[in-house]
Amino acid sequence: METILRVESLTKHYGKEPNSTKALNGISFQVVKGEFLGIMGSSGSGKTTLLNCLATIIKPTDGSIQMQEKDLGQLKGSQLADYRGKEIGYLFQNFELLENLTAKENILLPLSLHKVNANESKNRLELLSQYLDISELLDKFPSQLSGGQRQRVAAARALILDPKIVFADEPTGALDSKNATILMQKLAEMNQVEETTILMVTHDSVAASFCNRILFIQDGKLFHEIRRDYPRESQEDFYHRILKVMAALAGGDGNVF
Repeated sequence: METILRVESLTKHYGKEPNSTKALNGISFQVVKGEFLGIMGSSGSGKTTLLNCLATIIKPTDGSIQMQEKDLGQLKGSQLADYRGKEIGYLFQNFELLENLTAKENILLPLSLHKVNANESKNRLELLSQYLDISELLDKFPSQLSGGQRQRVAAARALILDPKIVFADEPTGALDSKNATILMQKLAEMNQVEETTILMVTHDSVAASFCNRILFIQDGKLFHEIRRDYPRESQEDFYHRILKVMAALAGGDGNVF
């Protein structure tokens, strides 16, 4: 299978020695095309720092990140802008929609910034609107939408340029359980039907149960990894395996079996 993302010995330190804080301490993993990967860990484990490094919001102290064969540490200027704008989508916890634009205008904003063909824009918008069940919301402003509707609009914006990978930062964090489940079902459908590659940081075990594989981080290091045995393993069974690892994380137990 094609490797989309490759992370090697990634470290991120804050402050100066000998009092520096190691937010990430030598993390390595790969993401293959069409994967739905979850990143979990307790508060302060380093999962958000990892996501910010992958999205080039912050620079790692050491190690490498490659998007296919492209070394992100070597990107500058227009190359970096293209990576952020075209090759990745980013789904925020708090939606980050522009209040003075309609849902449709918010979704299409990345297309206008990168001068995508009008017919391609229309076709992609129609497809995403159907998948995410937002066709009736396109002419409404964010203030007229519920939290769940806002996040589905934000998901369409993250997916509109058909990015190589979508980074989702606690996408269900501001939603109630019903809307969180709806969002995750929609993202899982996009992953399965469109082979959309998604990397999601979450503390929510229910949301994580929609993933194919989960990496657990503790103190900036990779603690454990589990993969759903699909189709033999049900989503509920996978959820209970996730809870077991999270309990081990909370108790500082290195043995999750």
